[in-house]
Amino acid sequence: MAFPKVLIISQPFNNDTGGGITLSNLFAGWDRDKVAVVCSGYVLQNNIDTSICNTYYQLGEKEQKWIFPFNLVKRKYKSGLIKFDNKKIQNLTFEKSKFRVKLIMDWFMPLLHYTGLIHVSKRLELSKELRDFLDDFNPDVLYVQAEDRERVAFCIDLYDYVKKPMVFHMMDDWPSIISERGFLKNFWERKINSELQVLLDKSSAWMSICDEMTSEYRNRYGLEFIPFHNPVDLNLWKPFQRKKYEITDSPTILYAGRIGLGIDKSLELIAKAIDNVNDELKISSKFVLQTESKPVWAVNYKCVQHQSFVSYTELPKVFSGADFLILPYDFSSESIKYIKYSMPTKASEFMISGTPVIIFAPEETAIVKYAHQYNWAEIVTENKLKIIANTIKSLILSEEKRRTIAENAIRTAEKNHNATEITKKFRDVIISLSTLN
Repeated sequence: MAFPKVLIISQPFNNDTGGGITLSNLFAGWDRDKVAVVCSGYVLQNNIDTSICNTYYQLGEKEQKWIFPFNLVKRKYKSGLIKFDNKKIQNLTFEKSKFRVKLIMDWFMPLLHYTGLIHVSKRLELSKELRDFLDDFNPDVLYVQAEDRERVAFCIDLYDYVKKPMVFHMMDDWPSIISERGFLKNFWERKINSELQVLLDKSSAWMSICDEMTSEYRNRYGLEFIPFHNPVDLNLWKPFQRKKYEITDSPTILYAGRIGLGIDKSLELIAKAIDNVNDELKISSKFVLQTESKPVWAVNYKCVQHQSFVSYTELPKVFSGADFLILPYDFSSESIKYIKYSMPTKASEFMISGTPVIIFAPEETAIVKYAHQYNWAEIVTENKLKIIANTIKSLILSEEKRRTIAENAIRTAEKNHNATEITKKFRDVIISLSTLN
């Protein structure tokens, strides 16, 4: 198969973020010399998978322009091509000042958001060096993601310069919350949505992250988005797939993912629920957090254990080795708007693992609707301690229930998320665009 040359905007290939994992699985098997990535330095740091792509242009000080006085506090990244060695996984991390990061995240960024200055404080320009790179790579197709005004404008400028067919892929419904705060929020909502519409109009194909997003965007933008969620390689997952559903008196409930703002409260409520279930049933269930760091509140709960991230190839063994996997969401109104039409990257991975899944999320979210449709998880949609505790208890006490949802999940993953079928469909879209040149 002759692959077209694809230029990817904003998202690197990696194995420790949802976007990076999804991208890696969608582009698996692509000719490495026919893929290049253009992205900002702050996302081009950890676990870069160079087996799929090793041509990266880092957007740095020659492209990223901050207005005064914000240019005085923002970190400057070097612009240009990144040089990699022969290792498959590369790390480009650098030391960060914790005080500086806290100052920026707690004070600087909230101020920019509230005043609306976040939308005008910076811009991305096509530097001469970037234009030279674009001319040299000469892509056949642009694959772009954008999640703020700056990157929307950048994608438009890049398209106008390259003049090649473009596919736009939406991961989360950021337009719904882009202007949630500040006294100019209505103005910015109208302006940013009008600019996003320009980007969509210039695109030749549109992709969403799930069926719910496709349906919503058909109504909102009048365009037919093709859903592409994270596919799973059955050959990677099946050897470790859980087949037995007996549990001991110390079952493991595993959460794997990010911590922090927006999810901490849900995780802590789950920990409290598990402690309550342990006291009631006289067992010692463990709530294992596979996260970057151990949350501060974890010391308050006997059930909580922490373990570090593992490599992607180890996930099948880790996920199938747990007795339960849990997918929690935040219940705040702002978070619901953002995640309503999203689908967690690890949802398909949880499903194919064969381990029973618990979803703790608002009723209106796409993940809950999807789980209801195929009955592939036990679902809790009320943010209440007693309900989540009773759900966990009922699963611990019922092997039949555990087996039923796990087997449904496997069937659903094999039917809807098989990488062989999904990547072929994805390739067909990209290849069809290349013929428009």
